[in-house]
Formats: sequence, C-alpha cells, structure tokens
Amino acid sequence: MVKKDKKNEGKNEAVSIQTGQKIPLTIKRLGINGEGVGYFKRKVVFVPGALPNEEVVAEVTKTNPRFSEAKILKIRKASKERVKPPCPVYEQCGGCQLQHMEYQATLREKRDIVKQAFERHTQLDVNKLKLKDTLGMEDPWYYRNKSQLQVAKKGEKVLAGLYAMNSHKLIDLSECMVQHRTTTSVTAVVKQILEDLNVSIYNERKHTGDIRTIVTRVGFETGQTQIVLVTTRAEIPRLNAIVSEIRTRLPEVTSILQNVNGERTSLIFGDETIHLEGEEVIQETLGDVSFRLSARAFFQLNPLQTVHLYNEVKRAADLNGNENVVDAYCGVGTIGLWLADRAGEVRGMDVIEDSIIDARRNATDHGFTHMTYEVGKAEYWLPLWVRNGWKPDVVVVDPPRTGCDEGLLQTLIEVKPKRIVYVSCNPSTLAKDVERLRKKGYRVRNIQPVDMFPWTAQVESVTLLSL
Repeated sequence: MVKKDKKNEGKNEAVSIQTGQKIPLTIKRLGINGEGVGYFKRKVVFVPGALPNEEVVAEVTKTNPRFSEAKILKIRKASKERVKPPCPVYEQCGGCQLQHMEYQATLREKRDIVKQAFERHTQLDVNKLKLKDTLGMEDPWYYRNKSQLQVAKKGEKVLAGLYAMNSHKLIDLSECMVQHRTTTSVTAVVKQILEDLNVSIYNERKHTGDIRTIVTRVGFETGQTQIVLVTTRAEIPRLNAIVSEIRTRLPEVTSILQNVNGERTSLIFGDETIHLEGEEVIQETLGDVSFRLSARAFFQLNPLQTVHLYNEVKRAADLNGNENVVDAYCGVGTIGLWLADRAGEVRGMDVIEDSIIDARRNATDHGFTHMTYEVGKAEYWLPLWVRNGWKPDVVVVDPPRTGCDEGLLQTLIEVKPKRIVYVSCNPSTLAKDVERLRKKGYRVRNIQPVDMFPWTAQVESVTLLSL
C-alpha cells in the first residue's frame, strides 16, 4: 500500500486552479496583449479588461501548467485610471484593448511592456537600460490611414468589419474611432454598392462567393483614396457595374484595384493585383518626403506618429553624410528616404517586388541618385555587397512581428556594421534578437518606445545598438 505524503499533497491542492473556479486577484501590471496580470497562489493569471492596481474577482476560463486565463466577474476596487470607452463596439470588436484606460497611463504601461520583454528574454540589467518614456499623440483618435475589413452577408445586408476576439463572429464596423473618417465613409458606400447590386459575397465557412475583403487607404496629406477589392477569382460578375457605381458615388476615390486571393487563408492579399480604374497608386507625404503607394506596399498605418518614429531612427543613425546605410525590410523605401540627405549611400531590399518598384520610383522622384533597391532578402544581398567591396556602416531593420530572419541576424553578426537601428513592433522578438546580437559584441545604447497604435496593446520602438 502506497503511503500518501499529506504534507506535499496539501501543497499541490493549494496551487491547483480549475476551469470555472472563482478567485480573488490583485492586478500587478499589463501583459503584452493588454490583459491584466495577477497571481493566485504564485501562479500567473491573465485577465482581459483588468487594469493595474485593481482588485477583482475572476472566473478561470482556461488553464495550463504555466499560466491561467480568467474573466472579470466583479471589480472590488477599480483603478483611478479606468475610464468609460467612447467607442460603442469596443468590447465586441477586439481591435482596441485599452480604451477603458486613461491615455497617459497607457503610455506608461507600454514602456513597461518593453521593459518586461527585456527582463524575460535578455540577461541585461533592465534598471540600467536607457529606456525612454513612450512618445504619445496629442490627439490619439482617427489615426489609421488604412482599413482591411472582411466582408460577409447577413440576410440581404452586406457587413464589413473585424472578427470578434477569439471567434469567427464578424462585427460590422459602421464607424470606428481609430480609423481615418474617410476610410470609414468610403467603405460604407462600397458595402451599399455591393448590397444594391446583389454581388456574391464570400462565405468563409463554405469557401464560396466572390468578394472577401474591402481595403481602403487614404493619404492624410494628399487626400487621395484607394479602394482594393479582394476577390476569390479574377473574373467576377458585375465587376464593371461595381467600378461604375464607385466612380459615380465616390468621386474622391482616385485609385480602384482588384486583388485575387482564392486560398483558404487568413492572409488578406493574394499574388495577383489588377488595375481597374484611376491611378495605380496613391501619393502620401511625410514631412518633406513624398511616397507612391501601390496596393500591397507596406506603409506605416499612422502617418502622424511615423514622422516622430522616423525622426528617432534618424537620431539613432547619427549620420554625418559619408556613411553607407542599409534599409532592410525597406517596403516602399520610407526609412531610406528619411535618411537619404545625410547618407553617403543607401541600399535597401524587400521580398515584395511591388514595394521595390515603388521604392525605386520614390527615390527617382526625389532626385536621389545614391539609392539602390533590390528584390530579395538581406541575407542574400548584404554578403554579396560585402564580397564586392561595399560594407554598411549603419543597418536599419524594420521587421514584421516575428522579428528578424535567422539568416539576417547571422549576416549582421558576420558583416559587423558599426550601428544597428532596430525598429520593432513586437517587444518580445526585439528582446530575443537584441540578446542574440548582444552576445556577439553589440551594446544597447537606448530604446525609444513610440505609440503608433493608441488604445491597442501594441508598442513600436527604436533601439540603437553599437558594436
């Protein structure tokens, strides 16, 4: 007969958390997704909607060995920084996570999210890091220049919106307080046109129908507006009628395109883009620099904050007019153009050919002859350039949320530029990449968080590393 260890058995029971269990929590901080973080019997519990310093009663909704998730049942002690969200669909939409918190408090917490990432993923002493206060906006509303709304049909009505958090329920966005008002109004008219013409709408579950996404982008400074209809096939009925109605009802639209994506995928765009009407691109201006933007080209979603972000990049790059600069993940060449007047030579690369076509044209339009852009990955072009005798002094990287490619990190370690300016939209992958570079001789000089997406948990940052 096995004798039970009553002492250890009691300990195990004490830390056990079960789904459906109601637990009291004091929220210590915000997590990387904007959820409140508390501890129950020394186990981490994530609570969406809870704020630091709040005391709540929560019901456990999910457990695993490392952490649990819970929902708020009752707020016993509310934060002084809790406010009423102004957006009517805030709690259903899931596009924003922090509208229930005072704006200045969100800036503090975003800095802390960056700090947490460096605590978790590096061996650096975070208390000695030069981690600056988050740069916020004077008016943190209606700042997004692009909307990508999924389309569905409910009865005879056409819906366009975002899927609710952790579900496939589409929340129709007839208004949005973080989208530029033009993107919202234009999308509403396109929805009505599709409804009036009884156009076939994509059904995600059945994988049938023609129109799956309405993409609208507006130039803040130029006022030019672009519509991209993402369809499941190139040839769709009534396409000419759709374009004609857009021209009639939306004379402000300067560019109409179609993108074909027939795959079962969460990716918005497919590989084929068809020019339907108007210009193939729209123009946007940041400061003294103008850009042409094609349908699939990456461009920062918050033009007002982008100026502050790129000024921080320029400050970190610290150019004197003679340096060789690489703009990795260059998109349409925005960062390279921002640095061009102080660089000896700028070279950039991106895997999307349309972006490189735009980048080359943007450089030419500004009269720059010391800029080169190539299609492909940095881990291919950088070693080739070095072998041919061209070595970068400064490399700027602006990778996706997944961080730098392994090949690029290894290339940076081998090429050894004097300075690396890392523009990040994900503190966790930033910290992991920084730790890799730190072990190979790079030192973190400073980190500047920038609030590119107010009311969300996302935080952008510019990190300077020097060899």
